[in-house]
This record gives sequence, C-alpha cells and structure tokens, in this order.
Amino acid sequence: MLKKIPSQFEFIALMASLMSIVALAIDALLPALNFIGFSIGTTQSADHQLLITMIFLGLGIGPLLFGPISDTFGRKPIVYLGFTIFILASFICVHATNLEVMIAGRILQGIGLSAPRTISIAMVRDTFSGDYMARIMSFITVVFLLVPIVAPAMGQFVLNHYNWQAIFYIQLIFSILISFWFWKRQPETLAKEHRVKFSKYVFVNGLKEIYKSKETIGFTIISGFITGSFMVYLSTSQHVFQEQYNLQNEFPYIFAGLAVAIGTSTFLNGTLVLKFGMEKLVTIALFTFFSVSFLYVLLFFGSTNPPITFLLIFFFLQFISIGFLFGNLRALAMQPIGHIAGIGAAITGFISTMMAVPISTFIGKYTANTALPLFIGFTICSFLSILILSYLKILKRRKMKYSAIKK
Repeated sequence: MLKKIPSQFEFIALMASLMSIVALAIDALLPALNFIGFSIGTTQSADHQLLITMIFLGLGIGPLLFGPISDTFGRKPIVYLGFTIFILASFICVHATNLEVMIAGRILQGIGLSAPRTISIAMVRDTFSGDYMARIMSFITVVFLLVPIVAPAMGQFVLNHYNWQAIFYIQLIFSILISFWFWKRQPETLAKEHRVKFSKYVFVNGLKEIYKSKETIGFTIISGFITGSFMVYLSTSQHVFQEQYNLQNEFPYIFAGLAVAIGTSTFLNGTLVLKFGMEKLVTIALFTFFSVSFLYVLLFFGSTNPPITFLLIFFFLQFISIGFLFGNLRALAMQPIGHIAGIGAAITGFISTMMAVPISTFIGKYTANTALPLFIGFTICSFLSILILSYLKILKRRKMKYSAIKK
C-alpha cells in the first residue's frame, strides 16, 4: 500500500524539521560554551568559537558523500544514515575530555546532519522549481527559524537545571522523533527511473555540469560570502553579548529577537518572490546589507562598542536583509542544475561552506574586545557579492541580446 502523500503544509513542516536539528545543535549550545570550555580545559574565546564553526566544516564535507548516493539509492535511506552518524557523534561530544575530541565530535555531528539538511533541499527541488521553489524554501526557512528563536533559551534552561551534557541528549531525542515522523509520513521523491548509477565519475560530471552554469557558480560564491558573514555572528554572539556587554541572562532573548528579524523577512520573501522574482529581491537585499554594515563602520570605526541599543538596531537591519538572501541565493544556484539536484546541492553546499568557515574563523579572531570586526567583515563580503551579482547581470544581458540577434 502506498504511503499517503502529506499536504503541502506538512511537507514544509517536515523539511523544516529536518533542517532544524542543525540549528538546535548550534544555537542551543551557545549559552554553554564557557561551561564546555571549562570541562575540556580551555578558556580562550577563540577555542569556544571552534565548537560552532567546526560543525559547519562537517556540514560542508558531508554532502559530497550524501548528495551523490542519494541520486543513486533515493533520498530517504540517506536521511536515516545521517541521523545515525549524528547520534554516534553526539555521544562522542558528551564524553569528550579535551578540545580535540570535542572538535572531532562536532565535525562528525556536522557530517551526519548534512544528510537531512542536503536531502531536504534536494527533495524540494525534486518536487518544485522556479520562483515557486523559492517560495516553498522561504516558508521552510520560516518554520526552521523558529528553532533559533527558542534554542538558546532552551539551552540556558537545561544548563540551569541540569548540565551541558543534557543539551546533547535533548538534541538526540528530537532527532529520533523527527526521524520517525519522516519515516512514517514522507514518501520518496526521487523515482527509480530518475536515479543515477553511482560511479567514480559522479563528482567530475557534477562539477562539469556546474561549471557550465555561470549563474550557479556566481550565486554559490555569493552564498559563501553571506553564510560566512552570518557564521561570524553565530560563533561570536555569545562572547559579544555575554562578555563585552555583560548580558548573560539577556543573551537568549536578544538572540531570539534577532532571529525574529530573519524569520519576518523570510516569511515576506515567500510572498514577494512571486511578484518581484528572486534576482530582484537578492539585488535589493545585498545593497541594503552593504549599506547598513558600511554605515556602522563609518560611525564607530576606531571607537569602543556603541550602546547596546545601537548595536541591536544595526544587527536587526542586517538580518532583515539576510532573510531575503538565504533561500533565494540557494534557489538561484540550484535552478539551472535541477537535473542533478543531489550532487548539485552537495557541491554547491560544499563550496559555500568551505568559503564560510575560514571567513568566520579569520574575522572571529579580531572580536575579542569589540564587535566592529563583524561589520567590517559584513561590508567586505557584501561588496564582493555585489561585484559578482553585477557580473552575472552583465552576462545575462549579453545572452539575451545575443538570443535576440539570432532570432
């Protein structure tokens, strides 16, 4: 008997839930970084940031394996494999006694979670295309962003009543529940006749297909710059708000409030993208992102941190822009390569993440005493992104002009 196909609402909720474990594994841990550092013998903020950035390293590496084999064996088995790896890695983290073992566990967690994260995107691409795909991705992201709103507060609550290890156990419970829901309700989206035989040439062929599309390359690189900018915030937010501003108790609520900014703009994107298109919204958001960060640098360059109200206003405006970027950039990168959605999502995800990790690590080193380096990083990354977007627009106009002449 065939499984009942879930409604669009349930599909969105389920895909968002597959992604949400990633956010839970990152954001719920933020209030506990100092406690974990003490347990594993390190007090350096740069070492604490590694507990956040290194999971992204795993999230970048994993898709290179899971993407291609999902094109061969189907989407669902790969999700189960990823959750299994994540569970094993979580136990490594719980029992870690030094920084090296903890980092290894976090990288392995990222590798495991890259399966549901990558496969959920491939399943969306299997089912939808064009601006409608971007609309679905926007709504998925809105549901997904509910987790960053509550995760730090949940982590703080668990930390206050139990210990930091309990945060990992909470993650395990959620991953098991979501796995069961996925198994019970979600049909396979990749029909057997559309599956590709796995071979040693799958990466080479995938790279060739991606290389043919300048749009895919360009939007993937832009995604890398924006993701790197946001990762700096994720890895340093605990240090900035708790250490620089002494807002230990308020930190979960500040983090939640800023997540609401991303969620609001992402929700609006789901409606506006059908009216204005992905590329126009990305253009406006990138210029806004650059303008806000550049203004902060001009106002506060060479000075100490501004009052917390000013910092939050600038962060809020930045994250409004980011909400219009994440889903649209990924959809624009995937649109030309829908025929290789699995390996396409894997390679583009790998490229953007491998860009983002060193960007985040490098900028994060300079945030010991002030938040200014974050906005300098925002400014540089968004400026380079605008240059790439302008180049893509020039190529598009030339292509359209050439097509008109041929006709």
